[in-house]
Amino acid sequence: MTISRVRVRPVRAALWLVALAGGVVAAFRYVFGLGAVTNLSDRFPWGLWIGFDVMSGVALAAGGFTIAATVHVFKLHRYRALLHPAILTGFLGYLLVVGALLIDLGRPWNLWNILRPLFLFNSHSVMFEVAWCVILYTTVLALEFGQVVLKRFRLWTLLRITQLAIPPLVVAGVLLSTLHQSSLGALFLIVPGKLYPLWFTPLLPVLFFISAVAVGLAMVTVEATLSARAFHHELDIPLFTDLGRAAAVVLSLYLGVKVIDLAVRGAWPLAITGSVESVMFLIELAAGVVLPLVLLVTPAARSRRGLAVASWLIVGGVVLNRVNVAVTGMLRGSGATYVPAVGEIVITAGVVSAGVLAYLWIAEHLPVFEHEPARPDHAPAGAVAIPAS
Repeated sequence: MTISRVRVRPVRAALWLVALAGGVVAAFRYVFGLGAVTNLSDRFPWGLWIGFDVMSGVALAAGGFTIAATVHVFKLHRYRALLHPAILTGFLGYLLVVGALLIDLGRPWNLWNILRPLFLFNSHSVMFEVAWCVILYTTVLALEFGQVVLKRFRLWTLLRITQLAIPPLVVAGVLLSTLHQSSLGALFLIVPGKLYPLWFTPLLPVLFFISAVAVGLAMVTVEATLSARAFHHELDIPLFTDLGRAAAVVLSLYLGVKVIDLAVRGAWPLAITGSVESVMFLIELAAGVVLPLVLLVTPAARSRRGLAVASWLIVGGVVLNRVNVAVTGMLRGSGATYVPAVGEIVITAGVVSAGVLAYLWIAEHLPVFEHEPARPDHAPAGAVAIPAS
């Protein structure tokens, strides 16, 4: 069972143009090097591609593990209809993160060394741990989404067999996500003299993980809202209202940890100095945390528009946080100046466009939005009713 094709030809044509432009610039980068298309330097080697494409991309793909944990670990089966779209979004997100990372690496042909742990294992490297977690979790997402492919081709016997592996895969995915979502924050603990004090804190791994959970919930709502518009679906507003309440709880925890941390470290005065860092920090906190939190605890959270606005604000706030940590907060300490080059922006836009096109194609050809039958009372937890072959 597949859904009808999306009637958005102008939009799709624009996405193809942007994706192709990104591909051309990426090819130019591989032929002539990073210096030909970026404003990166030895003093400032991490820019837009790390701050947005990688760090934000990993966070925005967190919907996969949050919904998988909700359904399979916490046994909240009413959210099962959201599982496949969330897994697909997470899977594509991680593939795009890996692709962007390959573009950013100065010597991408050396990446294969990460696959030789017996010879190059470095237990003290956070980057090594992040790399392996991303590799393994992408594999887990591929196996989880493989269930949709098996349904599409009606391989019921194989589907029954592979379903036995879903519970341990979900647990492994949650553990791997927890590790690398927090470890991305731990990367910056080695630069206490470079990262601006508004963002540098020993609690950075904790803050990264909490915000990833919040944006994972928000991304599920964003994805569902856009899919409903593109494929003419009806949204289950009460279901997404519950997700909004959960996101509000997580945002409250994040805000509480953030405020206490700034107070304990005495960093609050830096937020009102009028510097670039203080302005970016206040925008991040006000528009990305406080405002969506207010929306989610008011009657606005019970409407489609209110949920969408709050979710988009959370997404924007987390993206801004990651960019602030990786770029804004590092510039002053590095003594460098950096503005993303046109080539960096074009490749980033191309990566995002490619992800959207892939999502549209898969959603049109596979039962991503297929509502699964209710689970019989005698069926094992996590099992899915399967028609006879």
